[in-house]
Amino acid sequence: MNLRQFIPSLEPIKDKDFNFTFSVFTPLYNAEKTIERVHQSLLNQSFTDFEWIIINDGSSDKSHDVIQNIVASSPLTINYINNASNKHKMACFFQAIHIANGRLFLTFDADDECLPDSLEIFNTEYYTLSKEQRSDIIAVTGLCKDQNGNTIGSQFPSNPLISNPFEIKAIKNIKGEKWGFTRTTHLQSIKFDDCFIVNGFMMEGIIWNLLAKHGYQTKYINTVVRIYHTNVANSISSVGDDKTALGSVVYYVALYNWFFKSHARKAPMFFFKRLYFLLSKSKFLDLNLKNYTTSIDSFLIKFLVVLLWPFRKFFK
Repeated sequence: MNLRQFIPSLEPIKDKDFNFTFSVFTPLYNAEKTIERVHQSLLNQSFTDFEWIIINDGSSDKSHDVIQNIVASSPLTINYINNASNKHKMACFFQAIHIANGRLFLTFDADDECLPDSLEIFNTEYYTLSKEQRSDIIAVTGLCKDQNGNTIGSQFPSNPLISNPFEIKAIKNIKGEKWGFTRTTHLQSIKFDDCFIVNGFMMEGIIWNLLAKHGYQTKYINTVVRIYHTNVANSISSVGDDKTALGSVVYYVALYNWFFKSHARKAPMFFFKRLYFLLSKSKFLDLNLKNYTTSIDSFLIKFLVVLLWPFRKFFK
C-alpha cells in the first residue's frame, strides 16, 4: 500500500454564487443533550445571514427526534441530513461542503457555544481585508474560552497575525483550541480518493495544511469567539488508537512531503517529534516498512524510519 493514495490534493479554484455569507456546519453523534445549546447560540447571533447545516452521523440516542423538533420550530434556515449509519466526521465534513450555500464555511461542534457577536466579528474581520488580500487570505480564526471564562491556549503574537495553520503550530508554537471559517470555494476544490473517506478517522488538520501548502493564509485574531466546553466527551471523535492510526500516519506523511524540505531548518524538533508519533501510530497498522519508505519523499526521513523501525514497539 502506498500511503500517498490517501493524501488529498487541490484543484483550480472556481468562482461560484452563494445565497448566504456563512454555512455553519454541525456534525453530531449522540448529542441529544447539547444540540439545543448550539441552536440557542445561533438564534442569539447579531449577524443573521447564514444557513445551518446539521448532519446526524447515525446517532443511537434521541438526537434525530430532538433535531426534528428544532427544525420544525426554528426560524433559522436549516439543512438537516440524517445519516442512517455512522460515516465519521471527515465524511460528514465533505458531505456538508458539497451542499454548502454560504461563501464562508464554519464548523461548529454539537457540544459548544459561540458568543452573540461571533459571526459579526468574523464577517467584519474578513471584509475589512481588501479584495486583493482576500485572494490569498481565505480564512479568519479567533480564540476560544472554556465554560468558566478562561481563555484556552496561547494568544497570537500579533493582532492580527497573517499566517497559516502549519506555521502556527510548527514555527510559532501556538497551542490550544481555536475556531474559524474557511472560504467554501477552496474547500469544494479539494480532490481525494474515496479511500480517504471510507477508511474514516482522517485528521481534519490535513485539509488546513493542504491549503497552507498552496500558499493560502489565515487572518488570526486575539478575539474570543467560541465557548469550548472542556471535560466533555466529544463522541463523534473520541475513538481509540487502532481506529485513528491510519489517519494519523497519513497526516504525518503529508507533513513531511509538503513541508520538510522548506521548513526543516526552522523547526527541526517539530519534525523529529512527528517522526516519533508516526512510528508510534504505525504499531496499530498492518503495514510493512516499505509502505512507509515508498510514501515519504525525504531521503533523510526514510533513513530515520528504517533506522528506528525495530524500536517502534517501545514508543508509546
